[in-house]
Amino acid sequence: MALARIPTNSVDHVGSLRRPPELMQAWRDWEAGKLPFDALREIQDRTIRDAVAMQEAIGLPVVTDGEFRRGGWSRGFLSAVEGFDFRASRLTFRNDQGFATPSPAPVVTKRVRRREPIVTGDFKFLASVAKHRVKVTMPTPSHMHFGQFKDAIDRTVYPDVEQYWDDLVAVFRQEIAELYAAGCRFLQLDEVPLALLCDRNIRDLATSEGDDPERLVCRYVDVLNRAVAERPADMTVAMHLCRGNMEGLWMGDGGYAPIAELLFGRCDVDAYLLEYDSPRAGDFAPLRFVPPGKRAYLGLISTKKTALESLEDLVRRLDEAQTFAPLERLGLCPQCGFSSAAMSKFAVLPNPIDDNIQHAKLTRLIEVGERVWGHA
Repeated sequence: MALARIPTNSVDHVGSLRRPPELMQAWRDWEAGKLPFDALREIQDRTIRDAVAMQEAIGLPVVTDGEFRRGGWSRGFLSAVEGFDFRASRLTFRNDQGFATPSPAPVVTKRVRRREPIVTGDFKFLASVAKHRVKVTMPTPSHMHFGQFKDAIDRTVYPDVEQYWDDLVAVFRQEIAELYAAGCRFLQLDEVPLALLCDRNIRDLATSEGDDPERLVCRYVDVLNRAVAERPADMTVAMHLCRGNMEGLWMGDGGYAPIAELLFGRCDVDAYLLEYDSPRAGDFAPLRFVPPGKRAYLGLISTKKTALESLEDLVRRLDEAQTFAPLERLGLCPQCGFSSAAMSKFAVLPNPIDDNIQHAKLTRLIEVGERVWGHA
């Protein structure tokens, strides 16, 4: 156990923030060939500075660049790493009103290699403009496999699937080494497939596609551990778990019980940011598997719903969670980012969260941290 890795902040946020309209338009104009890249970069730099100033003014102990350098939560990875296509998968986004749309997922079409830094450049700029501690985010290796099932990897490219995983692990190790050399000490990996494998229907879908859900869980934990195995003792790695979030839509249901022992006991990460904003996320009982030396941030603040959670309700729910894990192993966060889909062509509904709601929810986060832990 590396004590230097355990986060001391009581609150955190997942990473993405509402992109300003100016930035969204600049992205569209650049992709349409109407705006030079230097002009897009200038707008990114300026809006990132504003986002950092907003977070620090609120009092967030850890700040991000809002993921403003990328068009969507995994798009930066897929742009920097060669070998992937991106298309509709077997999974479906949906909401309570009965709306549904296919979920996209990567497909391996060529040998995988890191063509350029993934988030190292993002980190360098963020660190240069921030006064508080910073973190950067990337998808986990499992995102590069789940959802397409037997069609996830072109077997003419990788006849031996183990070689694919070796190549992907090498990409992560190279990026993590360069991040550390640049000064990064906090990396968040965003995990969707493990959370989806808590859903009985999705487990049944995986089985019907010829996969064993339990073996997939073990495989994804193993590959993640290999990806981060060479990180230094003072580099924190957190894992955000999400059941899908695209403008208030989601993909999966079900509590963490089916994966809890492996998730908390075997994943070589130091903290978890867990979706807990609706009954779909299950109860707090799986938190009993969170061991000493790790911290679980409970995503009780919703980035899907516009209503501001009350201070009293959040404190009450944290009290309930302490039945299963001591307060020093817990924290508070939003359940997901505020703008995870952003520029995705698969985003089909408007984001229900505006800047004022985002600001109010982040401020509430600080209030609860100070009330419950005595500090943010």
